[in-house]
Amino acid sequence: MTNDTETTPSVTRRQALLGTAALVAIIAAGGARYSLWGPHCSHFHETTYPELKKKYIDTGKVRFIFREFPLDQLAAGAAMLARCAGKDKYFPLIDAFFSQQKEWVVQKPLQPMLAIAKQAGFTEQSFNECLANQQILDGLKETQNRAAQKFNVNSTPTFFINGKIFRGALTPEELDKQVAPYLKG
Repeated sequence: MTNDTETTPSVTRRQALLGTAALVAIIAAGGARYSLWGPHCSHFHETTYPELKKKYIDTGKVRFIFREFPLDQLAAGAAMLARCAGKDKYFPLIDAFFSQQKEWVVQKPLQPMLAIAKQAGFTEQSFNECLANQQILDGLKETQNRAAQKFNVNSTPTFFINGKIFRGALTPEELDKQVAPYLKG
């Protein structure tokens, strides 16, 4: 609780994250930019990923490595929560954030994000602690910086198929066209 006589405001990391998240959500609603898991990532996750998983990942034909690349604070918050959820709940929480994106990419994202996180076993306290965890945020930034510097990733989604880079959400047909030559034999 803050003291009413305090003259210098104190802003926590969580408050800064939420303020930035709200700003990003407003910009997104205006069409200037969406979240990391914006239209392209969410569209890929809903349309192409199920086919990719069924045809190639589940059959062992391809190795799929998912790396977060948060382009804004709201996306960073969702990625942080997925990391905090633990190994067994990481991808189910990622799935939930993608499928319920319209509910949490809003002007006031905290309550919708908390509701989603609760599905993965978070309490309000563990939710707040996760979003305030600088070590997790630094890990995300490190992953993002490495991808940008070493692999020239500058947008999402970005894919590497046998070393060749593809930017944007691939359709199932485009994915088949790119993967098929490597599966012959």
